[in-house]
Amino acid sequence: MFETELHALLSEKGASLVGFSDLGKKASPEFPHLRYAVTIVRRLSDTIVETINGRPSIMYFHHYRTTNTKLDLLALDAVDFIESKGYSALPVAASQSTPTDKEDYRGVFSHKTAAVLAGLGFIGKNALFITPEFGSKVRLATILTDMPLVAEKPVQEPKCGSCEICKNACPAGAITGKLYEYGAPRATILDAKRCSEHMKTYKDIGRGAVCGLCMRACPYNNKKQHKEVTSFD
Repeated sequence: MFETELHALLSEKGASLVGFSDLGKKASPEFPHLRYAVTIVRRLSDTIVETINGRPSIMYFHHYRTTNTKLDLLALDAVDFIESKGYSALPVAASQSTPTDKEDYRGVFSHKTAAVLAGLGFIGKNALFITPEFGSKVRLATILTDMPLVAEKPVQEPKCGSCEICKNACPAGAITGKLYEYGAPRATILDAKRCSEHMKTYKDIGRGAVCGLCMRACPYNNKKQHKEVTSFD
């Protein structure tokens, strides 16, 4: 019942996809009682993503920030709904930074963990979340809650196959090209420090806060092209 109401509410307000999960052992150590999650997906504009050509564009940077803001507002709508039903809810911002160790390049909770458990897609070789509907052209937000929620779709296996287009497109050499295994350390597929340091070279684009080249290159963002690589079951 709650899933149906939340899905309708968030979709009406602009969510591209909505999913639910029981985090179980993946629950945040800081908030173990909030073992359920709502995942909100917002697609990025095809036209704006196409402006990424060898380097990020200022249009992409602004769209990236605006999309994050939209997701944060949607998360607040979900929080209002959950709390009105008598449950606790903690919104996790769309764009995060590590609260303590800045060199860890992590947020307070992994959006992709909840999104995978919700069955909305898989983590690609580019370390991005890939959906069947929009490829990797998405941004995510999460709400942690004690409201009992059930995943509506099964967990999907990574479907990058032998494709290494994102690895070859990464100017930082941060992508290993290995297929992601659920639960494996991020370092098996991505050197987050290399990725972050390269982004800082784009000082004229949002002070070095975005790149997007691996996302732009992903074949799953082009339906005709991704059929030649592999396909969703």
